[in-house]
Amino acid sequence: MDRRYRFRRVINFLNLTTPLGLLIAAIGGATRRSGPDGLVLACGYRFRFPIAGAFTVGNVVITRRDGLDETLIGHESRHATQWAWCAGLPMLPLYLLAMLVSVIVCGDQASYNPFERLAGLDEGGYRRAQPRWRGRAGEPPRA
Repeated sequence: MDRRYRFRRVINFLNLTTPLGLLIAAIGGATRRSGPDGLVLACGYRFRFPIAGAFTVGNVVITRRDGLDETLIGHESRHATQWAWCAGLPMLPLYLLAMLVSVIVCGDQASYNPFERLAGLDEGGYRRAQPRWRGRAGEPPRA
């Protein structure tokens, strides 16, 4: 494993987000296995919240699916790095604030969320919404 991923794994363990992710996965009944780049893939999560194909807490990628493709794992891996850079739990309120701003700007939780944009909207399966003031193609802007 590359040094940077080893470092990320240690940071996310020390800031307690990976243990929190493992706890969430266990409560959700997910089956855990080792993934690439120090990630833990937790598949078969039984709860419907949050509404996403997968979500990451620390180095733990949690999904209701039976498995994940490489593209989505790459997207979630970037979120694991964001957890490390945000020093752990401060990421949660920052992410929620970014999600709220995105909803206000375009009515979509991800399109203008910098965390999702930096992780790769397309790789995460998100659509790209236009800001409310730009309108849809062929429509005049809203007043």
